[in-house]
Amino acid sequence: MVTAIESLAIQCKTVIDDSLLMWMEGFINDRKAQGLASGSLRFYRLKLKLFWDYCQAHSIDRIGQISSDFIRSYLLYLEGTGHNPGGRHAAFRTLRAFLNWYEIEAEPEAWGNPIHKIKAPKVPIEPLEPVSQETIAAMIRKAPQGTFAGDRDAAILICLLDTGARATEFLNINLADLNQASGTILVRHGKGDKPRMVYLGNRSRHMLRKYLKHRSDDCDALWVTHPQYDSERLSYNGLRAIIHRRAQDAGVEEPSLHDFRRAFALAMLRNGTDVYTLARLMGHEGITVLQRYLKQTYQDTEAAHRKAGPVDNSEIFGIV
Repeated sequence: MVTAIESLAIQCKTVIDDSLLMWMEGFINDRKAQGLASGSLRFYRLKLKLFWDYCQAHSIDRIGQISSDFIRSYLLYLEGTGHNPGGRHAAFRTLRAFLNWYEIEAEPEAWGNPIHKIKAPKVPIEPLEPVSQETIAAMIRKAPQGTFAGDRDAAILICLLDTGARATEFLNINLADLNQASGTILVRHGKGDKPRMVYLGNRSRHMLRKYLKHRSDDCDALWVTHPQYDSERLSYNGLRAIIHRRAQDAGVEEPSLHDFRRAFALAMLRNGTDVYTLARLMGHEGITVLQRYLKQTYQDTEAAHRKAGPVDNSEIFGIV
């Protein structure tokens, strides 16, 4: 016979506290333990916070209350509140990762993972327009030369374009990671915590040297707030503020930070870089994702045909 104590022990083993907030925190801690980059952790936090707010609005605070229909309603809510297909897919991916992790971690009995019944929202692979080089040049021209802020901001604008680095990678660069002579920069913690090299051309190095002449502080970071007032590493919000200010001064539409990365990808493609090399430069494991960066215009395809069309580039058809 099962004693009362043994019965209680069995209940304690099978009854799991499925507090949604508690397990969300556990999920983030698990990702930290895996060594995920700070940008990835921030991504998970933001998307989980979005789902948590929706759950709170519907008086849901336990995982057992989440159904497949509730998740579908959540995705429709995101669509109705202006989230684009990419944003909805990102929210779904985060929720799927969280619930699948909970299923493995908690091993809850008599619980069916509701995410298994949901198909991921479709994301149309549309080419995305980058910031134009003319816009970047206009922003650089309006940065006051000879001042710390002006020379720093101009260097940031040109180096963002020339490296193609993600914003978080860009901000995490240290002075020790830069070889000024060769223009090589070591990105120590790329996506997936994988290191890679990015590069600066002659013009970018020239503008970078102008900025570095203002530096006399002891901060390790390449990009800093101000060398005269307890210089600190430039933050993500600080970088966005710089882009906003320089766009306003130049009277141009403000580009997003990711627009610089798209511009890098498109320029590299137009200048003859193959997609496999470009993927390595951008820190991608494959080439599929590049379809979202590379917006080829009709002029690009027309020029490609003029250069390599099979009829005009074959002498045999000249005698037909």
